[in-house]
Amino acid sequence: MRCFRLVILLASLPWTPVTPQAPIRPPIRLVVALTVDQLRPDYLERWRGELPGGLGRLLREGVFFPHGEQDHAMTETAPGHSTLMSGRSPASTGIVSNDLGVPDSLSPLIGSTAIGASPRRFLGTTLFDWMVARDPATRGLSVSRKDRGAILPMGRAKEPVFWYAEGHFTTSRYYGDTLPTWLREWNARDPVAKLKGTAWNLLRDSATYPERDDRAFESGGSDVVFPHLVPEDWSRAAARLTESPYMDSLTLDVALQGTRALQLGNRGGTDFLAISLSTTDAVGHKWGPGSREMHDQILRLDHWLGWFLDSLATMVPADQIMISLTADHGATEFPEAGNGGRVAAPAVRPLNQWALARYHINFGAMVESGLVLADVPALASRGVNVDSLSAVLAAEIRKTPGVRAVYTPRSLAAAPATDPEAGRWRRQIPPGTSWLVAAALSDGWVWGGSKASTGHGTTNLLDVRVPILFRIPGMAPSVVARTVRTIDIAPTLAAALGVKPTQRVEGVVLPEVVHLLVRH
Repeated sequence: MRCFRLVILLASLPWTPVTPQAPIRPPIRLVVALTVDQLRPDYLERWRGELPGGLGRLLREGVFFPHGEQDHAMTETAPGHSTLMSGRSPASTGIVSNDLGVPDSLSPLIGSTAIGASPRRFLGTTLFDWMVARDPATRGLSVSRKDRGAILPMGRAKEPVFWYAEGHFTTSRYYGDTLPTWLREWNARDPVAKLKGTAWNLLRDSATYPERDDRAFESGGSDVVFPHLVPEDWSRAAARLTESPYMDSLTLDVALQGTRALQLGNRGGTDFLAISLSTTDAVGHKWGPGSREMHDQILRLDHWLGWFLDSLATMVPADQIMISLTADHGATEFPEAGNGGRVAAPAVRPLNQWALARYHINFGAMVESGLVLADVPALASRGVNVDSLSAVLAAEIRKTPGVRAVYTPRSLAAAPATDPEAGRWRRQIPPGTSWLVAAALSDGWVWGGSKASTGHGTTNLLDVRVPILFRIPGMAPSVVARTVRTIDIAPTLAAALGVKPTQRVEGVVLPEVVHLLVRH
């Protein structure tokens, strides 16, 4: 009877439904910005089933945008890297090209005779600066084989920034006068000495690779088939390693050692780590996107990246690490493979000779990826009609086979907003840049007359398109087919962190990423 009365009493009490609460994710302690130089998104889609390591893990756990774009005209390494953590196009970052990117004779390297480098030309801020604005104790580290790949994701910040030069990882005097103890000890292990005389062999049985290994046009006609030997000579080996999968493993190891030494991710706030891996770019240039070498490189990259992520998780729990993955540009296949052709850069030497003889001006005309730069104000000061000069030069370039569009400063300014080609050039050229002509190529065509390599740098889709991926704890994996841009990466990471940009950005927050997150 008492039990029955208790049931009646409980039934008469007011009932409030219990709403299940979403699990609160742990705070993010480390942001890792991964860039794979010249990584095309179709590699990840084509070989996805063959990637059990780091690339495959990110694809399985992240939000993947296979139609990402470097949405500017000169798809080179420096301009591309300048977009990634800034949220802005090269016209805003001031990084118009590789040659006009980070080279800086005023910032010599420590312990190396290679050309100096710094971010002096970079304008504005990056995600790291926005993080510091919220938390001044934020620490950062950036590592790459290339100077521009290490420098530009960090912007102008004088944080630990290291790259490979003449067989060792170093930095320039923009950042300091000495290398840290941990990096000196790493260099002292001399990985070049350990790898010289070794060979790059296929990771798997040759029968599992559908690509031909004897395409005669690869690598300038030499060193076409596996294995690819690392020379016995130390200096030659140091140079050759830049086109070997081993270089990615060395870069990741330096990043891992630096993370440990700096204790990134092991404090109350959020730290930042940028890594740019460059071997895919070297392999793409030398052997091409359709090569067996590229297939094997992606498999090895997947392996090394898996090792890195596993090792990193022993220092910072994986559920406290936010990761982005992208590329600085894509690549076009060798024209000799059957499509397109090669376009030699416009000849500007006669132009320089004419300006010197007629007006005693060092005109300084140069060409990079279709953009003809020169000291236009100097010529204008002599009464030369520069608009007419540009128009004449443009008319000549337009006759070149493979050229599909040409702009002068005047015609670019007048081009309608509906012209996508003009839009990319506007997002490429910083205000005040002194230039004469900008030319675009047809699909399948590449800049440069040399048949020793293939390349990128055009507005064609194969050069523009890059993968964009986010792996953020608490986020459901998905594939999003719409087109997004690399300038969207930094604003999206910032929104996921609850950080606000300290300046106006061009990129937007990607809702497919941020709206799924549970705030901590």
